[in-house]
Amino acid sequence: MTEKTKLLQIGSITERMQARLAADFDITELFGETDRAGFLAARGAEFSAIITDGHWGVPEDVMAATPNLKVVSSYGVGYDAIDATGAAARGILVSHTPNVLNDEVANTAILLWLSVSRRVLAADQWARSGDWEAKGAFPLTRTAQKKTVGILGLGRIGQTIADRASMFDAKVLYHSRSPKDVDLEYRADLVDMAKDCDVLIVITPGGAATQHLVNKDVLEALGPEGILINVSRGSVVDETALITALQSGALGGAGLDVFDKEPVIPAALKALENVVLLPHVGSATVETREAMGDLTCANLAEFLKAGRVLTAVPECAHLA
Repeated sequence: MTEKTKLLQIGSITERMQARLAADFDITELFGETDRAGFLAARGAEFSAIITDGHWGVPEDVMAATPNLKVVSSYGVGYDAIDATGAAARGILVSHTPNVLNDEVANTAILLWLSVSRRVLAADQWARSGDWEAKGAFPLTRTAQKKTVGILGLGRIGQTIADRASMFDAKVLYHSRSPKDVDLEYRADLVDMAKDCDVLIVITPGGAATQHLVNKDVLEALGPEGILINVSRGSVVDETALITALQSGALGGAGLDVFDKEPVIPAALKALENVVLLPHVGSATVETREAMGDLTCANLAEFLKAGRVLTAVPECAHLA
């Protein structure tokens, strides 16, 4: 009988994924090992494949302890927790799960925008608490129609968000590292773009290059009626500056699916009524998560079969 390829599992996987992988892989769960350092020292060289997710990535100690690693398959589109450049230099293929979650994350961004603009949570509480009967009609809110929407990061999901925004007759601007071949207005300066926006939707990758890209200047440029939506990574927004802007009224509101120290959310954010908070559920539907899991497994299956992956990250595209 052919020996199965040894696969190191970082984080959790679904039963559906487990069943699909078990036929070809001998799976060991890293977090099931009580002595992680000892385990890696003794067995790290056995593993040629890793399955992980965008949150856990591949920690430095794991990467260093797996000299025979050939492929990393990550569940999720973001991969800033993986040193993809370093992996590529070692000839390690890194894959992720783009495209299959574009629609759901874009839907979540629009959901947050509408929820903040129309004050859905406050209106729900008004209806439940008896304030409607006691105090009368809920205060007027702001429309989402014909607003100027800025998108920070016009990748696949950003483009999908732009398409959704067009249904509200929005004028869409975007900022990214360089202009794209799209029929949208590009702004090279993020602060300049924010000044002209009613809503700024953040969907750029995380990592050192985008750390606190949305800072005090950007937030103040959005202004007291402006709305910030973040469905990318918490690290992209200066959370302290965001809280200050929201508390002072320098920023009108925010809809957040991601945070700097997940799952910890600052108490100051929780206390604000002009914020809608979600527990990083942008792509968390049954259908989308199944599609993500299937692609994560398919990347590993393709590596076993052909020595390549279906959806390599850009840093590793030349190896795929």
